[in-house]
Amino acid sequence: MPDYATDADSLLNAVGWESADVIGISFGGMVAQELALRYPHRVERLVLACTSSGGAGGSSYPLHELVNLPIEEVARRQITVTDTRWKEEAWLSSRTTQFQQLVKLTLAASQEGANEPSRQVGRLRQLEARAVHDTYNRLSQLHIPVYICGGHHDGISPPANLEAIHKQIPGSYLEFFKGGHGFLYQDPQAFKRIIAFLQNKFD
Repeated sequence: MPDYATDADSLLNAVGWESADVIGISFGGMVAQELALRYPHRVERLVLACTSSGGAGGSSYPLHELVNLPIEEVARRQITVTDTRWKEEAWLSSRTTQFQQLVKLTLAASQEGANEPSRQVGRLRQLEARAVHDTYNRLSQLHIPVYICGGHHDGISPPANLEAIHKQIPGSYLEFFKGGHGFLYQDPQAFKRIIAFLQNKFD
């Protein structure tokens, strides 16, 4: 994960930005944590969305354990952990057609860019990085405005993980929205609240 943070620092150098507001979503939230900790002068305001700190704060769902499963089983697992309501019989029984459509969409998305050079290597390196990610004991070093947000039904970065991050970062804000790991497009209020935070218009 430190290498990803270094890449982000190099990108800021390349575009000529001394600092920036940073939004980190899921894996990007892990990178954003490392960026803010290793290069604190780079980050003015930080949004950590549906992510985890690792360590004592809890790790995200171990996606690396799905690598060798049949591709359709991977798609089904991803859907049910992305939004845990799909594990509830009452929820699923009235939405079986929708679930099958989601499986097809997930399978199709997994094939996008399949022929890109080094795509598989990059995917495995990302899985390896998230598996050992741990910023928990260092998060108290952050002294910038931080907004932590996620979905009530997220099984990849469960609410408890976000609560742990919130407890570690002095003065941070925490808010949950409707939906799961994809709460940003499931709840129209989510981006409104993020924008309000970035504009320093939080109530």
